[in-house]
Amino acid sequence: MFGLTRAKKAGAVALATTAAAATALLGAPTAVAAPQPIVGGTTTTTTAYPFMMQITDASQNQFCGGTLVSATKVVTAAHCMVGETTSSVRVVGGRTYLNGTNGTVSRVSKIWINPDYTDATNGDDVAVLTLSTSMPYTKASYVSSSQTSVYAAGTTARIVGWGTTSENGSSSNQLRTATVPIVSDSSCKSSYGSDYVQTDMVCAGYTSGGTDTCQGDSGGPLLIGGVLAGITSWGEGCAQAGYPGVYTRLTTFSSLVTAQVNS
Repeated sequence: MFGLTRAKKAGAVALATTAAAATALLGAPTAVAAPQPIVGGTTTTTTAYPFMMQITDASQNQFCGGTLVSATKVVTAAHCMVGETTSSVRVVGGRTYLNGTNGTVSRVSKIWINPDYTDATNGDDVAVLTLSTSMPYTKASYVSSSQTSVYAAGTTARIVGWGTTSENGSSSNQLRTATVPIVSDSSCKSSYGSDYVQTDMVCAGYTSGGTDTCQGDSGGPLLIGGVLAGITSWGEGCAQAGYPGVYTRLTTFSSLVTAQVNS
């Protein structure tokens, strides 16, 4: 089993503590990708992606990403929230740089984790946070359960996050983004075998590797046509040839998310 989630947190992790960050990828092969941000990405801002949220510990050390889908609701990965409590988590909006002090910081009043979640490689990797403070930023729309055609192989998707710029490397202080193509289910299955759950997951990346999400990007968005269609979940290392990133297939969980958004 691969089980290499893209959360950056191992207990309370300081931004510069890459040794702790590496625990999420213990046993992973050495990356062959060049050490470029979000692995192969470019800098961007929360002005360009106003719905992009930092998920942090109580000291505002970022360990996962999230997507604002209403003023008080953030979609993220279940594996980011395992072991967390409403008092241990903060959500920060409108802050392009990890070391910034601007934007809006909110406490979390409720953490909903998909009750079927056990491990990222088993699927069901979705969570919804309810914020104590409304975020004054443009929210993202997300796919409905019927929009399964968005995952056609070769479709261009966009990834966004503050994650490490190489496997087990340092975090990017500035928000980064990159584009990756959706990978066919058959190709992803050939990479990951039984750990790829087709109903719950979708893969995105290049056959040659080089561009990918990495540690600290977990919970962040996979955008297709500007719409939230996936959640950064797991993968074999980062940006490795033959191992695309694995994302939660949000169409499968759209109705569950909507129930939480409306709760």
